[in-house]
Amino acid sequence: MYASRLVGELRKLAPGLRFYGCAGPQMRAAGVEPVVDAEALAVVGLVEVLVHIPRIYGEFRKLVAAAEERRPALAILTDSPDFNLRVAKKLKRLGVPVVYLVAPQVWAWRSGRVKQMRRDLAGVLSIFPFEQAWFAARGLAVDFIGHPLAWSAAPRGTRAGFCARYGFDETKPILVLLPGSRVGEARRHLTAVLDAVEVLRGRGYTQFVWAAPTGFLTREAGSFTSFRERISALSIQTVEGETWDAIAHADLALAASGTVTMEAAMLGTAMVSFYRVTAISWLLGKLLVSVPFYTMVNLVAGRRVVPELMQDELTGANLARAALDLLETPGALAGMRAELAAIRHTLRRETDPLAEAARILADRYLKET
Repeated sequence: MYASRLVGELRKLAPGLRFYGCAGPQMRAAGVEPVVDAEALAVVGLVEVLVHIPRIYGEFRKLVAAAEERRPALAILTDSPDFNLRVAKKLKRLGVPVVYLVAPQVWAWRSGRVKQMRRDLAGVLSIFPFEQAWFAARGLAVDFIGHPLAWSAAPRGTRAGFCARYGFDETKPILVLLPGSRVGEARRHLTAVLDAVEVLRGRGYTQFVWAAPTGFLTREAGSFTSFRERISALSIQTVEGETWDAIAHADLALAASGTVTMEAAMLGTAMVSFYRVTAISWLLGKLLVSVPFYTMVNLVAGRRVVPELMQDELTGANLARAALDLLETPGALAGMRAELAAIRHTLRRETDPLAEAARILADRYLKET
């Protein structure tokens, strides 16, 4: 999403630019030629990725070969640091300047990677304010552009329209379920999420919507066959391609830790955050990760604003209890919304972050293009 918007902003400044690389559906729609399909790299977890390494290495070689042949004027890498930092090393040797949009979270884990970043990257475009001083102190050229979601996250319609479309009573609470945008993580979370829904229905909360990216539930329908009967029995609506509307018009989100928690924060929706990986990945991660919180909203705030249930803490009972604490404690939802508004303020700059990123890139790297 961020990269596709950056493509659009760069084209405004330099209409003749051509883009190619690792592209998902939004970048393809923006006109980026897909040398590699981004969905092929969508694997989460330290251990889970092992079985996919041969295929991912093939995609890596394909991307590097394209760069060797075409010699791009600039490489913009986003996310996937284990993959992209290896790409950066190859591109550096080719003399291609490399800029990272959305910095790898080396301040949280595997901080030794910053040495490679300093060697191979021409610059970092950071979306979190605390990163600027951290990277600068370690010798990287860094620009804090602001968080794109602080500018772009907004519903397309009204709560009344959303409720009418999906048969909800707008006078009653709506809970949005966000178990993950990847099949593996959604499957790991669904049992606990559905257990929580069952408890909450018993307490009189009856309006639930599972919001997913466009095509996700349709494309991956077979992956969730074992959950289908229970989802139907619990009267959970499923919605594709309206995630921001579903979040914005919900009273509470049950959200897998990740970008979607930042989306909820920018949309002002209170939430409970959770995440689970395999037991081995969790144990290995505990050795490598050094952060006071796991949810980005809490990391940006520097305190626990959002309840987080990680690994073994994630049970249906715990998730329902955390949700009820917010729903049934006077002032709790309003208090969290106020905290989220303060976070949104720290992340919003005066100019659109991706327009600012395009200006920086055009001025520094594309003058001759």
